[in-house]
Amino acid sequence: MKVSIQGIRGSFHHMVANQYFDSFELNECSTFESLVKSIVNKESDYGIMAIENSIAGSILPNYALIDEYNLSIIGEYSLNIDHNLMCFPNQNIADIKEVHSHPMALLQCSKFFSNYPHIKLIESEDTALYAKKIIDSKIKGVGAIASLDASEIYNLQILESSIQTIKNNKTRFVILEMNHKNINDYDKAALKFILDHKRGSLATVLNIMSDCSLNLTKIQSLPVVQTPGKYSFFVDITFKSVENYQKAIKIIQLMAQEFKILGEYKYQNS
Repeated sequence: MKVSIQGIRGSFHHMVANQYFDSFELNECSTFESLVKSIVNKESDYGIMAIENSIAGSILPNYALIDEYNLSIIGEYSLNIDHNLMCFPNQNIADIKEVHSHPMALLQCSKFFSNYPHIKLIESEDTALYAKKIIDSKIKGVGAIASLDASEIYNLQILESSIQTIKNNKTRFVILEMNHKNINDYDKAALKFILDHKRGSLATVLNIMSDCSLNLTKIQSLPVVQTPGKYSFFVDITFKSVENYQKAIKIIQLMAQEFKILGEYKYQNS
């Protein structure tokens, strides 16, 4: 079994793969689009994609990728994001002049670095990527922000652990595959629909969900590129009764101009 992630070994996507799957072959992808294409082209069986962060919110382009390439969400996993400052061994924080990491990691650790004005923060593609570069090129005077797994994989020294400003920092990842499979044991669904551009259309759909005892856990809108002023709605819903869920989507399908089930899977209560 082959699993695609965005990033490299030691990244947070890699941590999710390790915790979600028992055994797999890892396929490292530099971008989310290349991750998606690896699944579409059958280079991988599954993909793992970050979809939202408890601090930064939704990763909107990833919703569009899942929709555009007709991928199916078959599961989810919420990971506590713990940022750690690491460097080539036998240094201290006074030796560090630059720190490289993903822009989101730098932002989430900004309060920590306000105490170290001598350190320049520089954006890179991935949290683990620069950690690997430090050890590969034996770079001193430069640090990286990454996971504890990355420090162990690349034999880096931890200067400070858990440096993120908000300690309760979670990212939700979805597990993707190419073809939707009908399953019986599910209590969460991801849907996409486009409605008539008229007053009350969204409120009507939300009332249907409520009447059918569906719990709306997330709603996100994205503009329809071809039709300015019109929006696609992406929603996550949980439910106790599959029958009530199926009743609701039959009604919504009749109302919507476009309707798609992006995934049906087991809810992970984080």
